[in-house]
Amino acid sequence: MIKRVFLIVLDSFGIGEMPDAEMFGDKGANTLRSCYKTGNLVVPNMAKLGLFNIDGVSAAEKENDPSGAFLRLSELSKGKDTTTGHWEIAGTISEKAFPTFPDGFPNEIINEFEKRTGRKTLCNKPYSGTKVIADYGEEHIKTGALIVYTSADSVFQIAAHEDIVPVETLYEYCKIAREILTGEYAVGRVIARPFEGVFPFTRTSRRHDFSLVPPRDTMLDILSANGYETIGIGKISDIFAGKGIKTAEREIGNAVDMEITSEYQEKDWSGLCFTNLVDFDMQYGHRRDPIGYTNALNEFDGWLGGFIEKMRSEDVLILTADHGCDPCHSGTDHTREYIPVLIYGNKIRPENLGTRAGFCEIAGTVIDMLGAKGKVDGKGFADEIIK
Repeated sequence: MIKRVFLIVLDSFGIGEMPDAEMFGDKGANTLRSCYKTGNLVVPNMAKLGLFNIDGVSAAEKENDPSGAFLRLSELSKGKDTTTGHWEIAGTISEKAFPTFPDGFPNEIINEFEKRTGRKTLCNKPYSGTKVIADYGEEHIKTGALIVYTSADSVFQIAAHEDIVPVETLYEYCKIAREILTGEYAVGRVIARPFEGVFPFTRTSRRHDFSLVPPRDTMLDILSANGYETIGIGKISDIFAGKGIKTAEREIGNAVDMEITSEYQEKDWSGLCFTNLVDFDMQYGHRRDPIGYTNALNEFDGWLGGFIEKMRSEDVLILTADHGCDPCHSGTDHTREYIPVLIYGNKIRPENLGTRAGFCEIAGTVIDMLGAKGKVDGKGFADEIIK
């Protein structure tokens, strides 16, 4: 019997371009390879689980006797963003891509937003999150106008200095934007981006995502309805708009979220602990920082060794990703890549499961491992690896 599943998403840790990558402008993308080429990648624990044994991975020597089951998954949803990837991991394929706004949001959206918030806006175009506050932060402080911007993702982002717009007020503005952005303008996420200090300004940890509600039940709803605990750590609860989450830990950052995950490892509960480690993507992938990305992977792997040592006999660990964000690729966007899946536990048989279609296979596997009743888009592979 499996009692607890720890599902950890290394946000953006792709392992090579998917066959349709060229359609997304991502031909040649490979996040893992870019990190390996720095010469600094040291991840013995993930290597032992089978990371370098996965189909198509040629970055390092394969493990002779891997301790985990491993495979790579292709995405079936039409996109390469956070929401699409996580929803598919949880068993909901998105047949239609979320809208993006490469030329900024139309006047009808901005005018309605300004009317309802009582504040003017600045920018309204795709922008780097750190550069936008550098370029517009001082004007925002002088005028009180909100910095509205987007990216290659389906996002409506609002940046404001905490001394000018209190964080709770910024969250209310985000809720207003979420109400406005429906239908053809229904972006995946509205994101609060508070910052502080004097130029050069610093973004604070009080970011908050306001996502669309998943269109149908995910594995989180199914597990919750079956009486299991569903714990969301990091931005997981935000990504699912709280749907199906019983316990939410919203601290953002790899270090704090690894620590919280370790704390839940020490507690007694049955069900799923679903963790997102966002720094790979937010701090290093989008900023095209291969050294930083590699160091973050090394730090995670060091933590992973201690986590594995403390796993109980009825625990299962699943490591995966939600898309790629190759730190050596052109631009600053996510990249359309295969994701790795590494599964480990006392009751897991080491196995090469090859290449399969659909991140949703993870959801089907988790549901079957815990013995819950309910169906998602993915069939799963639990019966192939449980001893």
